[in-house]
Amino acid sequence: MSDIEIARKADKKPIQEIGAKLDIPTEHLLPFGHDKAKVSEAFIRSLADRENGHLVLVTAINPTPAGEGKTTTTVGLGDGLNAIGKKAAICIREASLGPNFGMKGGAAGGGYAQVVPMEDMNLHFTGDFHAITSAHNLLAAMLDNHIYWGNELEIDIRRIALRRVLDMNDRALRQIVCNLGGVSNGFPREAGFDITVASEVMAILCLASDLADLEKRLGDIIVGYRRDRSPVYCRDIKADGAMTVLLKDAMQPNLVQTLENNPAFVHGGPFANIAHGCNSVVATTTALKLADYVVTEAGFGADLGAEKFFDIKCRKAGLRPSAVVLVATIRAMKMNGGVKKDDLGTENVEAVKKGCANLGRHIENLQKFGVPLVVGINHFVTDTDSEVQAIKDYCAEKGTEAILNTHWADGGKGIEETARKVVELCESGVADYKPLYPDEMSLFQKIETIAKEIYRADDVVADTKIRNQLKDWEAQGYGNLPVCMAKTQYSFSTDPNLRGAPTGHDLPIREVRLSAGAGFVVVVCGEIMTMPGLPRTPSAEKIMINDDGLIDGLF
Repeated sequence: MSDIEIARKADKKPIQEIGAKLDIPTEHLLPFGHDKAKVSEAFIRSLADRENGHLVLVTAINPTPAGEGKTTTTVGLGDGLNAIGKKAAICIREASLGPNFGMKGGAAGGGYAQVVPMEDMNLHFTGDFHAITSAHNLLAAMLDNHIYWGNELEIDIRRIALRRVLDMNDRALRQIVCNLGGVSNGFPREAGFDITVASEVMAILCLASDLADLEKRLGDIIVGYRRDRSPVYCRDIKADGAMTVLLKDAMQPNLVQTLENNPAFVHGGPFANIAHGCNSVVATTTALKLADYVVTEAGFGADLGAEKFFDIKCRKAGLRPSAVVLVATIRAMKMNGGVKKDDLGTENVEAVKKGCANLGRHIENLQKFGVPLVVGINHFVTDTDSEVQAIKDYCAEKGTEAILNTHWADGGKGIEETARKVVELCESGVADYKPLYPDEMSLFQKIETIAKEIYRADDVVADTKIRNQLKDWEAQGYGNLPVCMAKTQYSFSTDPNLRGAPTGHDLPIREVRLSAGAGFVVVVCGEIMTMPGLPRTPSAEKIMINDDGLIDGLF
């Protein structure tokens, strides 16, 4: 059966029963139908003095068209931990509409390791993304309105830093000219759209600790600059209060369930290649107060998602992860070893061994953060024993254990061995989390550290304008911020076609953006786009309502 057919046959429990597993009182669940609910802010505040459970990160090798199953492993591991008698919850991101109708797909797992209701999660869900889009565009509208009515703040319209957002892939909106049509429509200028998941408002919602912190961070958003290059903030436009009102409900994390009726928090959704790629701090910290083990994921490969999880989310939220699961597949190893997608079903042990270089580099990188790890091999039916053994032997040489998981086909019982290993790592107390670089390091040195330590680049290529911009931000007091690298997810380099573990490459920086509210500097590398386009044959062409009134074509 397809993922959506499996999801439809789920024996879902009322959301109040799922909340009861975490001791959430019914009155603090704000239901959306029968199978999803928001957890009230008042209840979350009441948890402040409780001890945290263990935090487990699921990350992966660089993604390939063969598919790695990182979210599937996250969901499966949560079920597996519950299956061996542990009190566990999972925390994942919400899905963006753009990729759902494009080519990437959704964010609810797959097979028998899914979060449900799958259709709702991958479409409008509880409206969080719409609220973020509205709050962001309210600020954009108030900014243009301020300029129209006399521009009291003396904003230089050539130096407006805020673009509008839309939760859809639409390359036609990347660069636009707005305010055309005469005097009554304002002052014409060049502008553009980003996808909602790249919005600083999204990043802020996912990093804010509560509503007061949210409002302060929104106020810190830089919307543009004056002629003297001094910044103009959202609070100067007086939009921060209304934006917080729009985001009040979106700030509360969403509770749903896995196919095995275990609790899952699904909240926030910044992309990992153009943002920091983690679910919300509020969801994660809430889960840690309610469960003994919390399994979360970071987007795309460990070079992007895991690095940002450690260097941005954990640093900013004071989180100390206990273990990491690094997901790999035989098929992906073959692709990294030079095998074409159409030939992945044929046994090729040598290609697996060659492709393990990508896995090995991720292992080495993750070890730099001081958190113990285990490699989870996500099983496909075409995998052979010899190919699986090749990965296990390679990992053993790296001082790491690799375990074969069959959660896609078998649910939680198919990943129990990995669950026990995770418990062992967590309870060993060997985790000694540390970020890759200190706060006091200069912004350019932080970029160089990630480029050389994680991507293994020889050098960082940035023109004088970019270097001077970084120095200006340091002079303004932003030098202690972490950096958020916007880079292709398909390679350690900025060339998506360079698979494996490439060396001898440089990291070109195209532009830098200050996200003062979110609390990081975005570094745009190579050809990465903050507004994706649709592929030649978008998934939207196959999505429709069938004669029974059900959705077809959604995975």
